[in-house]
Amino acid sequence: MKYFLQFSYNGKAYHGWQNQPNAISVQEVLEKAFATLLREKVSLVGAGRTDAGVHAKQMFAHFEIDPIQDVKDLKYKLNAILPEDIAVQEIIHVSKEAHARFDAVSRTYEYWITQRKDPFYKDGAHYVKQDIEIERMNEAALLLLEHDDFECFSKSNTDVYTYLCDITAANWVIEDDLLIFTITANRFLRNMVRAIVGTLLDVGVGKSNIDDVKAIINSKNRSNAGTSVPAKGLYLTQVIYPKSTFLTHG
Repeated sequence: MKYFLQFSYNGKAYHGWQNQPNAISVQEVLEKAFATLLREKVSLVGAGRTDAGVHAKQMFAHFEIDPIQDVKDLKYKLNAILPEDIAVQEIIHVSKEAHARFDAVSRTYEYWITQRKDPFYKDGAHYVKQDIEIERMNEAALLLLEHDDFECFSKSNTDVYTYLCDITAANWVIEDDLLIFTITANRFLRNMVRAIVGTLLDVGVGKSNIDDVKAIINSKNRSNAGTSVPAKGLYLTQVIYPKSTFLTHG
């Protein structure tokens, strides 16, 4: 039977979601936990990739095994042996055709910036000491909704079939001590959100303007966009699927 695993993780200690030959990944740790409990190899297919150091408040992966007799018990045992920086929220029975990556209709990321030195945000937010004009950054963010080709924000030399993405929301808000950028799209390119944030920050601190952002997007050239901000401030916060994907919740 096929199941979806819903989980979250702090990415500081990991070289991203996907298995790497010479580095520890979230996928590797989860698959080892399953193997320990079930005494069989379980292959997880994630909803997407997150780069080294990026966090996930909500992530999904699918796997196929014999029917699980007690879903709550398996969830409890997984959490008991997983490290503190990875947590399982749900194990959900899905149809045989369900796919964690291809069935996702949207993904949402947040990027956290702090404007003051704060030890509690040391590993979870990017510290920017310059004054930031949030109104200008929001004006620039609206340009993202007017375009669909984002090659300029894609990591160079990536093997992708298209640079087209449908961005449906992109905005900055102030929440307590944080300046938070939220962006939603059907798909994202590698390094895309961090490159977008770096480009918008250039606008916010006065290094560039709205016309510059237009020119960057139209250029389709990564070297014209802003510097990628650190991974520690990036969070995958939501992955949306059609309701028909889920058969039961555990």
